Amino acid sequence: MDATSDRRTRTAAPPAHRAYADAPDLRREMHRLLALGAERDGRRAGGPVTGAPAHATAAERAWLLRRAALMDRMALGGDPGPAAAAAETAERLVRFDRRHPGLVAGPYRPGAVTLARRRRHYVRQEYAAWTVAGCPGS
Repeated sequence: MDATSDRRTRTAAPPAHRAYADAPDLRREMHRLLALGAERDGRRAGGPVTGAPAHATAAERAWLLRRAALMDRMALGGDPGPAAAAAETAERLVRFDRRHPGLVAGPYRPGAVTLARRRRHYVRQEYAAWTVAGCPGS
């Protein structure tokens, strides 16, 4: 897509305060993501996880989305370290969504996000849509 479609993506994304209005506080979300990551990697406090989740692709996408949203929220202060991490996790979500377009919830597809600086806007769009849809895959 061209830069025009990318500009529309930026304006379609809700502002961060709206996208993350119902998000858990940062500390709680970090702890939850660590637990989900342990399950995802086959580890759990009570021993190894046996078998794959019924909807492994949706669960993986929810983990990537929540992680990207957490990093985006942490980067809102403008510090370069968190901003770089937010850009990296947003890129991972965009790449995943390009491979699994059926899981995309927002109006703009990951292929419409051509500029790297717009990927965090895509995360906000997807987090808001995921929340409205009842947080599938989590």
